[in-house]
Amino acid sequence: ERWLIRQGLVRSRTRGRALTRVMIISDVTTGQHLYKNLEGVIASGLSPAAFYLPGFTPGTTVAGAPIPVLGYSTSPADIMDAIRENDIHMVAVTNGHHLSPDQVRLLGWKLADAHISLIMAPATTDIAGPRMHMQPLNGLPLVHVSTPRITGLSAFFKRSVDVIASGLGLILLSPLFLVVALLVKRDGGPVFFLQSRVGLNGELFKMVKFRSMRTDAEEVKKRLMEQNEGNGVLFKMKDDPRITPIGKFIRKYSIDELPQLWNVFIGDMSLVGPRPPLVEEVEQYEDIAYRRLLVKPGITGLWQVSGRSDLSWEESVRLDLYYVENWSLTGDFIILLRTVRAVFAKEGAY
Repeated sequence: ERWLIRQGLVRSRTRGRALTRVMIISDVTTGQHLYKNLEGVIASGLSPAAFYLPGFTPGTTVAGAPIPVLGYSTSPADIMDAIRENDIHMVAVTNGHHLSPDQVRLLGWKLADAHISLIMAPATTDIAGPRMHMQPLNGLPLVHVSTPRITGLSAFFKRSVDVIASGLGLILLSPLFLVVALLVKRDGGPVFFLQSRVGLNGELFKMVKFRSMRTDAEEVKKRLMEQNEGNGVLFKMKDDPRITPIGKFIRKYSIDELPQLWNVFIGDMSLVGPRPPLVEEVEQYEDIAYRRLLVKPGITGLWQVSGRSDLSWEESVRLDLYYVENWSLTGDFIILLRTVRAVFAKEGAY
């Protein structure tokens, strides 16, 4: 019953109904970031309707956010006037609001009296809920953020799942491997394609896949660089002439990646993790992207279930970093389930 009600509510929200109008009190940069995130999850029901930015004239707008600025005063009374005049249902206070602690407390009281919700949005981003907990200290609410580490018992369980699942997968899929190997071998080239990838802590390893391209693919790639449809760092083409007919089929259903179960079995990779990068990709990394190398790369991951080749480079990095920062065994299991759906949907697979 809860699921059915939720589905109906989400449909209503995507059609612009049953939404909570949110006013954001912040500075420009943080306000834009919060606006973008709220707009991206309209199913939550939180709809950014206005800004309240100290120092901005009422009626103006902020770049990238087509909602009005309602005021600039830090007076709780003036803020309440703007809320009533614009039918605001919730106030989100985040960084750069310029309100004193006493003003925030008084505003909270006034909002409670008017039955209007108040949320405090910290500047930290991409942090899963279980990593955060609140601790009041002398009347001040402190948000503690823990850092998950794949060590000790957690590392043992993750590795155990990898070994057992990959071993069973190699045995059960061996008939399929044989059929695919015979089809790939028909054009005279090798069955498997071995490629150097960067793994845990920057260590190189040979990732194995069924060959899906012509044997001269690297030479042809140099002539196709101007036609790159990838995300800037990665080379991708939807109609890549280097891909063989059987290669197109096994890529469509991600069959070409199944031999990576061997990489998982011997410990180079994990079932779930960041996408294994090429050496030349790592050479273009900015400082923040190197955190992707703190865990083993995976056959699947958040990038696999969130668009695959259709993702921008920045979004791909963000998803991988989210995984690194918020890893859990439960999260791995959910990603594996979502992978099955993503493979059959075939979205972003080319």
